[in-house]
Amino acid sequence: MSRLIDALREIVVGNRILAHEDVVDAFGHVSLRHPDNPEHYLMARSRSPELVTMDDIMEFTLQGDIVGDDSRKPYAERHIHGGIFERRPDVQSVVHNHSHAIIPFSVTKTPLRPLMHVTGVLGHEVPVWDIEDNFGGTSLLVTNMDQGRDLAETLGDARVVLMRGHGCAIAAGGLKEAVLTAIYTQVNAKLQLQAMPLGEVKYLSAEEIELTPQTLIGPLAMERAWEYFARRAMGDEI
Repeated sequence: MSRLIDALREIVVGNRILAHEDVVDAFGHVSLRHPDNPEHYLMARSRSPELVTMDDIMEFTLQGDIVGDDSRKPYAERHIHGGIFERRPDVQSVVHNHSHAIIPFSVTKTPLRPLMHVTGVLGHEVPVWDIEDNFGGTSLLVTNMDQGRDLAETLGDARVVLMRGHGCAIAAGGLKEAVLTAIYTQVNAKLQLQAMPLGEVKYLSAEEIELTPQTLIGPLAMERAWEYFARRAMGDEI
């Protein structure tokens, strides 16, 4: 039970951090694979991230079905999370957001590429998923498992996938890693947009991309960053 309580608390803090850092607004969500059942995941009911509390957390199967007799309304796009969890047993947490800074890279042929040491977590390639390719005209929302699985297929083994004209999904080995990656994906997008008009950009090399993630998601760095962002978002509440 203590592991579950810790998981619920972490989900709340993650939501609050992403809201405070303007990675999410009224929309976006954070999930965590259930600590006692890898075939289930935990995520808030349909509520703005800044307002999420522990009492809002619901439990789902990987197919997006509500566990138990919970009658509250879930996020319509929970299938993003289920599709990724289903395909990637290594993933323990997923973040979906609509960060405005990343949208230009989802609708042009200019790739989002890491250019700063703490953004090496983006990896060698950030793929772009276009829902229109396999599903035609839609609302751009991922509302069923076929779409969620298709998105997960494009993500592949990467940590970040952009969603054309929509946002992105982050897949990580833990919730803290997912939240910090979401923050610095947005940071990288803003910096890249600022740097490109100035001339040719020198991005991180392949070797640097292999070595720099420890500057953000190594154990010591991650705890330091998490404490900082959690305090900014919640003060003494944590």
